[in-house]
Amino acid sequence: MATESKKDKPHPFDVQTVEHLIGLMAKHDLTEISLTDEGQRIRLRKAGPAPVYAAAPPAAHQPVAPQSAAPPAAVAPGKKLHDVKSVMVGAYYARPKPDKDDYVKVGQALKPDTTICMIEAMKIFNEIKAECSGTVAEVCVKNGDTVDFGTVLFRVELS
Repeated sequence: MATESKKDKPHPFDVQTVEHLIGLMAKHDLTEISLTDEGQRIRLRKAGPAPVYAAAPPAAHQPVAPQSAAPPAAVAPGKKLHDVKSVMVGAYYARPKPDKDDYVKVGQALKPDTTICMIEAMKIFNEIKAECSGTVAEVCVKNGDTVDFGTVLFRVELS
């Protein structure tokens, strides 16, 4: 039946499709994507001032804990830093569970596939990878903070 084939086809408002589009926007530095499919339309844009979102309370296994991290170490003059930015809106988590250590700390070496944090968006926990090689020079957000598209999460001294 025709209606069954519509169910099998990805819907423009499907969460996985939206997350994929957001990832493509970040990867290719796009500011807007607009799609239309059978009368359905979705438009993703990251322009203008950042909107203010009310953060949902953290999930039971991710309570907001006070940060005990020391202030970031001073970066030697002349060092080029790369900003690792958020590719989605959500709640930032520095560690996989409250009783575990942070994914990364200042001074830690990174590879492109290193998991650096988790961002909860729409009750889905997304592991964020470094996507660069280097050393963590600064952690720019605190556990439990709400982040937006383009929020600087970390500064990395590229190797």
